[in-house]
Amino acid sequence: MLTRRALLASGVAASATAQRRRAPNFLILFTDDQRFDTIAALGHPEVRTPNMDRLVRSGMAFRKAHIMGGTIPAVCAPSRAMLITGQALFHIHRSIIAPNNFPASERRPFDMFPEVLRKNGWATFATGKWHNGGPLHARAFSHGASIFLGGMQYHDRVDANPLDPTGRYPKDKITVTSTFSSQLFADAAIDFLKNRPQDKPFLLYTAFTSPHDPRMAPKPYSGWYSADKVALPKNFLPQHPFDNGELKVRDELLAPFPRTPEDTRKQIAEYYAMISEVDAQIGRILDALEASGDSENTYVVFAADNGLAVGHHGLMGKQNLYDHSVRVPLIIRGPGIPKNSICDALCYLSDVCPTVIDLSGSTMPDTVTARSLRPLFTNPRAAHRDSLFFAYRDVQRGVTQGDWKLILYNVAGKETVQLFDLKSDPFEMNNLAAAQPKRVAGLRTLLQKHLAEAGDRADVTKPGWGLTA
Repeated sequence: MLTRRALLASGVAASATAQRRRAPNFLILFTDDQRFDTIAALGHPEVRTPNMDRLVRSGMAFRKAHIMGGTIPAVCAPSRAMLITGQALFHIHRSIIAPNNFPASERRPFDMFPEVLRKNGWATFATGKWHNGGPLHARAFSHGASIFLGGMQYHDRVDANPLDPTGRYPKDKITVTSTFSSQLFADAAIDFLKNRPQDKPFLLYTAFTSPHDPRMAPKPYSGWYSADKVALPKNFLPQHPFDNGELKVRDELLAPFPRTPEDTRKQIAEYYAMISEVDAQIGRILDALEASGDSENTYVVFAADNGLAVGHHGLMGKQNLYDHSVRVPLIIRGPGIPKNSICDALCYLSDVCPTVIDLSGSTMPDTVTARSLRPLFTNPRAAHRDSLFFAYRDVQRGVTQGDWKLILYNVAGKETVQLFDLKSDPFEMNNLAAAQPKRVAGLRTLLQKHLAEAGDRADVTKPGWGLTA
């Protein structure tokens, strides 16, 4: 017979377990190189995305979500670092991307939202692309399968790693699989949902490598879009009108110069096919979540690491600060979030980090500088951010406030200035800089304020931005 003390202890343990199970779960669905406007339910007239549409109908879509840009051509690496840490671009450059380039006194500590939840009792699982090193993966996730540590690969030959708690990820443990990447990662996510620990809430992080090139969607998706029928973007150009400092990077070499309508349409058709393929795998995961019985207590976050030009402005890649490259899709659904709702507040992808921590009830780390989106769930028009800044390497800086956007270029000692009215000119085709010098001056001052606060060494008030060659 149990003693009264044993009964009490048993009751306390059962209550603690029940409390843990009542805590919300989190499902993160993250695509690679998906532009903000490539979702049918949000207005795209050609691409088929029934499962992303499903998320739009069941949650809140943030139509003005942005990344800050990148300090390296592989924009996805700093973007993913900002997502998981909630830190600004030049902070994660000092903490994750290139800490050894800075003295110890200038490096920054950081916490990752999967790590925070793991320490607070969540089972944290990851599958798919992880572009920030094995040791950080080991800090963040207690469970995992089919982990791709980054780089360039064909989608039907993925280097899939099992979870390595040491973070070393030796090459002799890699399995090279012929399963298409999106299906491989969806399979791992679904297996976790079926076999996850039942005594803990979970965080399931699924990071696809689609629709990133090589764009090689399998059937039937490869036959869904005809190159002679897809529309060219309104701002299609044979070439970019001036040197933006990054016209010969790998992404830009995926198409011939000058760009042709025929090749651009082919690239767009292949891009849409990849988006539809990953959409189908997202649907499989959502179906598995509903079958698990955990859907009502799970927050689902869908987003992408950056956009992509694919013919806009004569560009192909994401190494620029136009909206097609710095704006990303972001949809969140879950308990208390109004269904089929739209939020047009300016926000960053990195705001996902404090949002997840906030919704989990965990204490917010001091290292997180991004802002939780949670207040917007009850009031989509609440104040969040008045303006956003952007940067790409040492050659591009930008800021947006209200309907206006300023982009500055510093290339070979020459500065080029662009000013766009995004309300009347969403494709950023009409440069108003020469006609509105006062507005340019005001936005330049605002931009410099952002850069100083973010720890950027560029000073756009100085010739050459104060940067040495």
